[in-house]
Amino acid sequence: MLSERLERLKAWTRDRGAQAYKQDVKLDLTAECEAENLSWTRRRARFLRRMLEAEKPVILPDERIVFTRTVPITCNTPMPKVDQERRQKEFTTGVSPANICADWHLAMRHGLLDRRRVAEEGLRKYADDQQAVEFLTSAIETLDAVLDLVKRYAAEARRVGRNDIAEMLDRVPANAPKTFHEALQSFRIIHSMLYESDSCHVTLGRFDQYMWPFFSADIEAGRLTVAEAEELLAEFFIALSRDIDYYPGVQRGDNGQSLMLGGCKSDGSDATNELTHMCLRVSYDVNMIEPKINLRVNKDTSLEILKEAAKLTRRGLGFPQYSNDDVVIPGLVNLGYDIKDAREYTVAACWEFIIPGVGMEVPNINALSFPAAVDRGVREGLAAQENFDQILDRTRRQIREQVRLYTSEYTKPMFWPAPWYSCWMTDCLEKGKDVGYGGAKYYNYGIHGSGSANAADALAAVKTLVFDEKKVDAAEMVNALITNWENAEPLRQFIVENAPHVGNNDDRADSMLALLFDMFADACAEAKELVPGRIVRAGTGTAMFYWWLSDEKMCAPIQYAGATADGRRKGDMYSSSLAPSPGIKVRGPLSVLQSYGKLPYDRVCNGGPITMELSDTVFRNDEALEKVALLIRAFAQLGCQQLQLNSLNPQILRDAKKHPERHRNLIVRVWGWSGYFVELDEHYQDQIIARTAHLTVTN
Repeated sequence: MLSERLERLKAWTRDRGAQAYKQDVKLDLTAECEAENLSWTRRRARFLRRMLEAEKPVILPDERIVFTRTVPITCNTPMPKVDQERRQKEFTTGVSPANICADWHLAMRHGLLDRRRVAEEGLRKYADDQQAVEFLTSAIETLDAVLDLVKRYAAEARRVGRNDIAEMLDRVPANAPKTFHEALQSFRIIHSMLYESDSCHVTLGRFDQYMWPFFSADIEAGRLTVAEAEELLAEFFIALSRDIDYYPGVQRGDNGQSLMLGGCKSDGSDATNELTHMCLRVSYDVNMIEPKINLRVNKDTSLEILKEAAKLTRRGLGFPQYSNDDVVIPGLVNLGYDIKDAREYTVAACWEFIIPGVGMEVPNINALSFPAAVDRGVREGLAAQENFDQILDRTRRQIREQVRLYTSEYTKPMFWPAPWYSCWMTDCLEKGKDVGYGGAKYYNYGIHGSGSANAADALAAVKTLVFDEKKVDAAEMVNALITNWENAEPLRQFIVENAPHVGNNDDRADSMLALLFDMFADACAEAKELVPGRIVRAGTGTAMFYWWLSDEKMCAPIQYAGATADGRRKGDMYSSSLAPSPGIKVRGPLSVLQSYGKLPYDRVCNGGPITMELSDTVFRNDEALEKVALLIRAFAQLGCQQLQLNSLNPQILRDAKKHPERHRNLIVRVWGWSGYFVELDEHYQDQIIARTAHLTVTN
């Protein structure tokens, strides 16, 4: 349970108390930047400086970990004209610093003054390299800007009589933290400044690993009890929800604050520690949408921690999301990642696998529409009276065309300079290189694979009912698709009820699913020729595309499919990530895992979870919790890659849509993130309610 102090902070945060401090500040650096003839890199640094100068320090009476943002991103900092011209002539797209993970181990071992000294050494070392000098000078400006803000925060703390806060801010983040409390405070500031610098979807990485030295040292020295540590951690978690109105995303809550727990160390040994367990307990007590908890597991993960995780799911938060080390790590290595880097993986904003500190990857450049590829293959192939193999060939070509189109947009990306972010990426200052310009180790791309269950079901329906069993006439099928099943409802129902479906451990459908992902992986492997030296990773997630790809106005023509051969009507949404087609009855959760355990994850490793909706009655007692824990273990043992569980009650969801004022704290998993149900767009609310039509329950 939270203390009275924390309950007050939580209520203030949930009531958006921080909005009272929001300043209507509009900054325009155009004249300043032009007058000084600043480069694009220097302008990015100046942006952060002016943003922080406009910040008004806020010290709340109850808080022990400070920083409340007061300035939204309203700072106009135009790109220099010469770079605008280069962007138009030389580059195919622009890439902002997002969906990457800082080297938080580095950030917790070194203070800002340490990083400044490294940058100054670099200026001497690379004095003849103009680009390095520009970058390092810009990095120093950002470090100084943050140091100045922290000094103003310390002064404000003294003014309001909070000498405890002031003394801590005198030490961190200027210097490396020495205690758990200092580490949390230092992290809060460095992390917040990444958002202030116009980065977005800033993941928290492997929290229980880089925070462990501070927690364990305090406990061993008697400076802190476990209860006191939990109090601090709970406040830190609450603070992460404070500024989310300023974070860009498709919906409120889609801000990328994913936190990874567990897994293995770079040497392969078990990394789980007491802080892993504590994070799960504290997240349960805080019961808010931040941070999004992820847990790395394997086939031997203890039932104890899986039960703790299941308790968190029972809260209805939609997390933890689980990643299977036994599958993810070999998959990353197979794609070309060093084994030690692969073992350190975390996730980006939603689920994409990234490597902390050394990756400047773009894991979500677009979404492959499996239904569109299959639909074209089916309609054109059946109309031409082709056999099923020829339909598959058409589908394969459609997948290849989509992948090459999306990849071609990133053949020459223009990365936005990120001097502040680069301060916290591995060796960027040491090499004198911005993370987007040679400072990182990996610059790979990822593509979502969307609507896979609908597409596989459509292929399975055509193969089984049109070709194998000859129960459906090909011409009748084509006409039904063209007319959106008008005057063909009996045929549609026959297909829905008699065709094989993904999620029932039926090889007739599951083999189509695996084949589609093999085609996808083949297309990504071929697309590497468009981006030499980089990997194009196939993924199993959808993000928001389960809606966007079903709406003709929201996607490209090549991505759109009308009515599909699985019985889906035009405009109906697809399932989110890996989940059976909406409305399809499945035998149970085990059969779903068995279906998805057949995918070629060694080739498909951009992330994307199996998504299951469980009735809230599943979690009725400890015995039921153990069954859920065993389900999670089965997920790992069956060789699946990622899993997220959503505890839902359809009656409550419907009432929340009708009476939002009664359910303002109702939390649901949307795709790779959780949000407050009543704050979601109606389309997402409807899709989540539709997921409950055939809730997965355990016996």
